[in-house]
Amino acid sequence: MLTPRTTAGQVFLLQVVIVVLLVVAAVAAMVLEAAREAVQQAQRDSVVAAQSFASAPGMVEALRGPHPTAVLQPRAEEARKKAGVDFVVVMNTRGIRYTYPYPQEIGKKFVGTIEPALHGRTVVEQAGGPPLPTGEGTAVQAVVPVTDARGTVVGLVSAGITVKNVARLWLPQLPIALGAGAAAVALAGAGTTLVSRRLLRQTRGLAPAELAGMYEHHDAVLHAVREGVLIIDADGRLVLANDEAKRLLGLPGDARGSLVRELGLPEQITRLLTSPEEVTDEVLLAEDRLLAVNKRPTFPDEGRGGSVVTLRDTTELATVSGRAEVARERLKLLYEAGVRIGTTLDVRCTAQELADVAVPQFAGVVTVDLLDSVLQGWEPTAEGWRRLRRAAIGGEHEMMPMYPLDEVITFSPKTPQMLALNQGQGVLEADLRQARGWQEQDPERARAVLERGVHSLVSVPLRARSVSLGVANFYRTGDSPAFEPEDLSFAEELAARAAVAIDNARRFTREHAMAVTLQRSLLPRGQPEQDALEVAWRYLPAEAGVGGDWFDVIPLPGGRVALVMGDVVGHGLHAAATMGRLRTAVHNFSTLDLPVDEVLGNLDDLVIRMDNEESADDAAQAHEGEGVTGATCLYAIYEPVTGACTVARAGHPDPIVVRPDGTVTCPDVPASAPLGLGSHPFETAELHLPEGSQLVLYTDGLVRDRTRDPDVGLDGLRLALKGAGERTPGETCQAVIDALKPTHPSDDIALLVARTRLFPPSHVAEWDVPSDPAVVPSVRARCREKLREWGLEESEFTTELILSELVTNAIRYGSPPVTVRLLYGRCLSCEVSDASSTSPRLRRAATTDEGGRGLFLVAQFAERWGTRYTPYGKVIWAEQTLHDSASAAPAHTPIDVLLEQFGDPAM
Repeated sequence: MLTPRTTAGQVFLLQVVIVVLLVVAAVAAMVLEAAREAVQQAQRDSVVAAQSFASAPGMVEALRGPHPTAVLQPRAEEARKKAGVDFVVVMNTRGIRYTYPYPQEIGKKFVGTIEPALHGRTVVEQAGGPPLPTGEGTAVQAVVPVTDARGTVVGLVSAGITVKNVARLWLPQLPIALGAGAAAVALAGAGTTLVSRRLLRQTRGLAPAELAGMYEHHDAVLHAVREGVLIIDADGRLVLANDEAKRLLGLPGDARGSLVRELGLPEQITRLLTSPEEVTDEVLLAEDRLLAVNKRPTFPDEGRGGSVVTLRDTTELATVSGRAEVARERLKLLYEAGVRIGTTLDVRCTAQELADVAVPQFAGVVTVDLLDSVLQGWEPTAEGWRRLRRAAIGGEHEMMPMYPLDEVITFSPKTPQMLALNQGQGVLEADLRQARGWQEQDPERARAVLERGVHSLVSVPLRARSVSLGVANFYRTGDSPAFEPEDLSFAEELAARAAVAIDNARRFTREHAMAVTLQRSLLPRGQPEQDALEVAWRYLPAEAGVGGDWFDVIPLPGGRVALVMGDVVGHGLHAAATMGRLRTAVHNFSTLDLPVDEVLGNLDDLVIRMDNEESADDAAQAHEGEGVTGATCLYAIYEPVTGACTVARAGHPDPIVVRPDGTVTCPDVPASAPLGLGSHPFETAELHLPEGSQLVLYTDGLVRDRTRDPDVGLDGLRLALKGAGERTPGETCQAVIDALKPTHPSDDIALLVARTRLFPPSHVAEWDVPSDPAVVPSVRARCREKLREWGLEESEFTTELILSELVTNAIRYGSPPVTVRLLYGRCLSCEVSDASSTSPRLRRAATTDEGGRGLFLVAQFAERWGTRYTPYGKVIWAEQTLHDSASAAPAHTPIDVLLEQFGDPAM
């Protein structure tokens, strides 16, 4: 009410300004008067104090004495405190101080006028001086002479009060002036508030300009709106009627002020206008118009009576309201269909969603029939239209003799379903009793359906990309109205939306099946024969599509086994194809018997080349590609003779080791960068695994999920592996999958469990060979003795031949020390190692050459042979397959025949 925007607020601000000015003037006058009086009082007090001290007994003697300061300083301070002045100074006739409140100022020149005092007069003035206990400032001081008995001036005394201290004389009067001003402001505010409230009550809070504008707007709006407005007082008299009300009710121009009962209105309207009851949207007939009437009391809280009535012509609205409501329901159903249809990428589920969304808002029963090729994910063809499979049923079909789910239906050419498929548009059968083609399909079933109350049908083809996938059938039953042409258009719109979702699901089904088939064809199909590990694995594809997870178990020479676990970034065919290329590359690198870090380095180079190829292809085709190829991989080589396992990982999760006693540990394998980044070395770790230990390899899909943190998943994996030392690898795999498999896996899961074995010491023979060709016969003899100990007499000749050739080459072309090792397992392995890094190679010897046929003989008699490099040199190895009743050597090819063929130029 007292804001500056209101008149009362402006008056109040003026009063405040006047009061403030008066208070300021009063305070200024009071300050000046108090200052003047205070100065006069200070002068009087200073003169009295100075004269009193100057007339004190002993003053003259003290001034003429040898130490005036010692005598007068205590007296001056005592007099100053008793007199209430700020200083009492005694000085000689030259103005040199003998006393002062601060001793350091004694002996200095007095600040002030002393000449009149030297002539016997009293001097009163304002002057500044040294600091005083009360603070710095201008002092009111009096200077009086000190005379002896003869009237001679022997010294001077000055007493004074600072101006700062004089000000305290008028400060006590200041609250009186300020309080008076505050009281005046409060009275002004109270008076203005009372006047403002009275004005607000009278004008209802409106300013004069607002009041004028309100009346102008009232008249403009009241007579321009397309709605009649009536105001009736408590006596039933018409107070106001706008132009629209006069038109709707046919009121005369002078109707204002008349009683409603005297206006000649229809009895129903007169009774409604004069009754005290409230009315909301009541429709009344006035001549040829339908009027929607609303009535409310004018003063409901005051009980003063009267009412306001609004009238609206709804004649045209009533005509179109029914159609608008139907259209609104259809739009709502289409929106619901867009939300509910296509929530999954399953063809049958999508078809069922179409059937469910149309019941009961549009139809009583809905069936969806699709081609078999669509359900299997293949492209639909027109040849399959005659035979459709029922994919979904919605509504009250339990009580209807309809074709059941998965039933193959052969439609005749005259049925609405076949007509819809052939024409590519919907077919309406408003009355099924007259639909001959529909009844001829199955007369007995049709008769039973009609008896159950089904009376109308709309068949609409499900078309996507100008190809029909099937047909949707909408039936109405019971008392529901028959389908109309507008319903046919709506059914086609609904089916078109569903067809797109069904086609998307079909294409996903095809791609998913192809990707799963490709991926499963690229993964291991069986366990290779080897002696080092007992292996089991599990592979679970993602729910929404296959990924690039892979694993492998690769036997290596010397009884060793390589374990591989990898994960390609992404999903779908691209990831599966990339996985196949990487798995093939790992096999090739393993065949070369490379160290684990070199295998990962070669894989890294391969991934970079693949990425560059894709980038170049994308640039050439000017479209966005599959994205950067990336992968993680873990590669491990297990040596069953020593129990050592060499591991390296490129961005892959840590392996887990379960000891024979059930202890679960995570070995510290250095983490290297994922494949595809380049220029990063791959670090290795050497693990010692006791016999019976289980090495667990997995992909991150096992421990990572959208709703699960990787650390939580890893803790769950450790918990599932606890106590797995007594389980078989297969049982361990199943226990882990049961504990950690997500309900809806979003990523592939690969799990590999390998239990370690050790070669029995009795099946391993190893000895050093001196670097002398003369010892080769003794090596053959020792080999023959070991083979007879193992019961391999049938392999003696072949093994001695192979071993003698390898030892001879090592002694002749290698570097000492030379070591021989025989391993007896599923096959018989001969290994000869030396300190040279030069690898032998197989070559063709001429008939005149004396040598060069040793490796040829080894290659002919051994199942496999090759070279692997070690940190200390190389190992030449050869493996022979052991048979139950036959020698490992090819008995049908004597050595002489082989040597003769080797020199044949035709070879």
